Amino acid sequence: MGIDKGRQRFVSVTALLGWVGLSIQLYLILLGRWKLDASLLGGLVSFFSFFTVLTNLLVAVVLTWELTHRQSPVRRWFLRLSTRSGVAVSIALVSLAYNLLLRHLWQPEGWQFVADELLHDVVPLLYITYWWLYVPKGGLRLGHIGLWVIYPLVYFAYVLLRGELLAAYPYPFIDVASLGYPQVFINAGGILLGFIAIALGVVGMDRWAGRRAH
Repeated sequence: MGIDKGRQRFVSVTALLGWVGLSIQLYLILLGRWKLDASLLGGLVSFFSFFTVLTNLLVAVVLTWELTHRQSPVRRWFLRLSTRSGVAVSIALVSLAYNLLLRHLWQPEGWQFVADELLHDVVPLLYITYWWLYVPKGGLRLGHIGLWVIYPLVYFAYVLLRGELLAAYPYPFIDVASLGYPQVFINAGGILLGFIAIALGVVGMDRWAGRRAH
């Protein structure tokens, strides 16, 4: 079944901006590695080690599947209410964490500024708008939050393991080498609480909108 033209344009623009932001960020990382005569494969691993990148990739994939009409189990999974809502929670966390914890630490310029704004502000805002306007409401339950938290927990375990192996951490607030494990777990716990708070808000808005629709 097709989608209306206004929705299709909105989804298309948001998906395009997501892919553009990811492409710019990948290019900048690989360019930096090339200038240092470092491994490009290492740059690719570094690219996929950022929660921002992984979550924006989920956003772009969800929206691209919506624009693709060929039915498949993968498409149905990505377009499930719970999947699209979980992605909304994660991308909201990306934007809030960056603006509250990281934005003041550096001043990106040029294409890095463009990539940062797309991945941390523009795409998150557009996707949350998409979720509010176009994702059916009334089907979320508190139990979905338990499924959604698997994503950040697995990511956290991955970056700790990667850090042990490579002595490199994607974000300063989980840098075990500088902060030590106790402080890193405290920081991660605070971020996880923020994730759960956002998730509770999403479930609450879903229920409220679902009641209004009926």
